[in-house]
Amino acid sequence: MPFTSIAVDIFFLAAVTIIWGMILYQLVLTIHGYRYRHETERALADEVRSDQPMPGVSILVPARNEAVVIEQTVQRLLALDYPADRIELIVINDGSTDETGSILDRVAAKDSRIQLLHLPRAETGHGKAFALNLGLKKAQYSMIAVYDADNRPEPDSLKKLVVHLMSDSRLGAVLGKFRTLNRGRNLLTRFINVETLGFQWIVQAGRYRAFKVAILPGTNCMIRREVLEALGGWDESAITEDSELSVRIYRGGWKIGFVPGAVTWEQEPETLKAWIRQRTRWVRGTNHVIRKFGKEALGLKSRMVSLEFVYLFILYYIFLGAIVTSHLLFIFSGLGLLRISVPGPYTAVWISAFFLFLLELVLILSYEEEDSMKNIGAAALMYFTYCQLWIYVVFRGMILDLTRKRMGIWDKTDRVNMDGMEEESRCD
Repeated sequence: MPFTSIAVDIFFLAAVTIIWGMILYQLVLTIHGYRYRHETERALADEVRSDQPMPGVSILVPARNEAVVIEQTVQRLLALDYPADRIELIVINDGSTDETGSILDRVAAKDSRIQLLHLPRAETGHGKAFALNLGLKKAQYSMIAVYDADNRPEPDSLKKLVVHLMSDSRLGAVLGKFRTLNRGRNLLTRFINVETLGFQWIVQAGRYRAFKVAILPGTNCMIRREVLEALGGWDESAITEDSELSVRIYRGGWKIGFVPGAVTWEQEPETLKAWIRQRTRWVRGTNHVIRKFGKEALGLKSRMVSLEFVYLFILYYIFLGAIVTSHLLFIFSGLGLLRISVPGPYTAVWISAFFLFLLELVLILSYEEEDSMKNIGAAALMYFTYCQLWIYVVFRGMILDLTRKRMGIWDKTDRVNMDGMEEESRCD
């Protein structure tokens, strides 16, 4: 006979309430993201004018063992639609053991805008934040842009970041949109492409329009030099130095802007092992930020940022607990070990959650003209597979936080040869 009790019913109702609360919140963000997309499209033509004087920009590119991609990235950055005499490209070669150093020496000899920092062995391997701080010391301009070593920014991306940052003195930083260059390689990269589009058009765009809150990514972003210097640069102990810096920017009284029209293309993990390693690092980075700023979160100058901390706490702990509880109750009920005595149209509720998830992603895919049957099918499959993997990743990150002390060492996605991916990025 299946076990039933008031406690089981309470856990069930609590899980359903929390899950649907997050679903409805995502729906609100989706609506705001939709409206922000149309608002930014209308404003973009007026904002970017070719005759507008451009400030000098120092582009920082931290690199470690990037021989496969670094030359193409440097060439793309030097070819940006921006006054050539107002750009310097600082590449920080952090103790690479492959051909990265020799490749950089060769390309730097052809263009005086390239400044190289080959770190001495005693200073190498300390992590991306350490490399960025060294690059900041060498930079000469007031605007600091950051790109990862595998990036292929679109020609106008830098100009769009600059113009938006200059439009409001309260902005301490701005970020653009990143796309998946290798999205057609396999099912995993197709999942990642759908996920990253959803994150940027729902969470980043929706949150920015609703609450004026945006979180810096590790690439395709620009920060005022004076802001970085006032904050002491990047935190070298942080696992995700970008999100940690975002909180300090808001804590200092500045704002962060989101410019979806400024686009860069980057590689994403092509194997499940690499994906788990990357996403575990993200989880641990978020945990670090919550621990570091959690006590003062409600006292931050921006109430919206304080609410973002509440959201992160709910997402990573309470929502996760609700999902796990829901799964366990479903399994035990299916095995006949438990019985939920609370009546309700639970099948309809579950189906509604799935179709709402799918409709949101189809809408997002349509923004990029990628709403093909392959991508729609991938979005549907994600609900049962890819999204469920996040449960494992979050628990793995928590366990590693309890068992290991992780400093800011290098931990990056494995690169593959990008030849031919430019055409692939435009194909579905």
